[in-house]
Amino acid sequence: MPTNAPLNRKLRMGLIGGGQGAFIGRVHATAAVLDNRASLVAGALSSDAAKSKASAADYDIPAERAYGSYKEMAETEAKRADKVDFVSVATPNHTHFEIAKTFAEAGYNVICDKPLTFDLAQAEELLKVVEKSGVVFAVTHNYTGYPLVRQAREMVLNGDLGEINAIRSNYIQGWLRTRLESSDQKQAKWRTDPSKSGIAGCFGDIGTHAYNLGRYITGLLPKEISCSLKVFEEGRALDDYGVALVRFDNGALATVTASQISHGRENDLFIEVDGTKGAIEWHQEEPNKLLVRKNGEPHKLYTRNGGPYLGAAQGASVRLPSGHPEAFFEAFANVYNTAYDAIVKRANGEKFETVNTVYPNIYDGVEGMLFITKCVESSKANGGWIAFRHPKSRK
Repeated sequence: MPTNAPLNRKLRMGLIGGGQGAFIGRVHATAAVLDNRASLVAGALSSDAAKSKASAADYDIPAERAYGSYKEMAETEAKRADKVDFVSVATPNHTHFEIAKTFAEAGYNVICDKPLTFDLAQAEELLKVVEKSGVVFAVTHNYTGYPLVRQAREMVLNGDLGEINAIRSNYIQGWLRTRLESSDQKQAKWRTDPSKSGIAGCFGDIGTHAYNLGRYITGLLPKEISCSLKVFEEGRALDDYGVALVRFDNGALATVTASQISHGRENDLFIEVDGTKGAIEWHQEEPNKLLVRKNGEPHKLYTRNGGPYLGAAQGASVRLPSGHPEAFFEAFANVYNTAYDAIVKRANGEKFETVNTVYPNIYDGVEGMLFITKCVESSKANGGWIAFRHPKSRK
């Protein structure tokens, strides 16, 4: 069970996005308060001022802290003695940069949805702002918060799998098999619109999760990438399927496959990692199980909170006894909790890690944007190999 940090009050949260009809804003709001370390006290919940204020009651945000815009919120909160400690950005891709930049420059800690920004140039500029301001900046690659993902990462770092040779990371959905965006469905409409989603569709939306998961678990540093992106639904502007091949410094290979046109698939993010001493397999739709294989031995099924064979990272990420499933909200909450630890340290004037953090950070966000950019570049070059490494990547 995550422990409360030594602060004599809860952290004060502001939410950007999440108004009526939204999905991920409610997830952020639920996860952020799950462990009683924060309270949602303010919000700019929609780009429509009236809708923003009308949505506040859904979150029990008092009327005087329900703002018509994020700029109004940043300016007004700065004048309060009880201003928010951090803001969560849960809005479409094309709005992330200006919102996050506004709050980071003003000294607010930020927790931002992925992908980090609309394009790589914005991501690089935002990185400079964050480094200059010294704020805590987390990116909600939420799948890194699952207890058994953190167990897998600990096993790799401890050398239990030996040298890592191969990663197969996949995120398979089917909800965009038809032109759902043509029916004005909100989630489909902005995700398939280049003016709001950016240069990639499926690969920007979920391919980044699959890539990030492999990086997070193994810590391997990428060297080159080759990618093929495809639009299978005629008339769609952005990719709905793609495959990338990544070469790492140590000679390992990774494949990243993402689809939003596979019949009957929901949110099937799964990963396999092959090492010289063993291999692991994990599925997001059954997140409380981790399969461990070694030649000549029976396959082992690790279960969340299942016994002393599990490590400290897993133990610090669970709330319930084994057999009681923990999943999506709790994984989000684990990202928040580890970011909270850094936020508290900053508030207390203490040093805190910024690059090799337990939670995904600004550097992971920038690398995610670089991943999208290089995948599109390679695909346009018929899958040609392209150098792929951000100079400030986490190790």
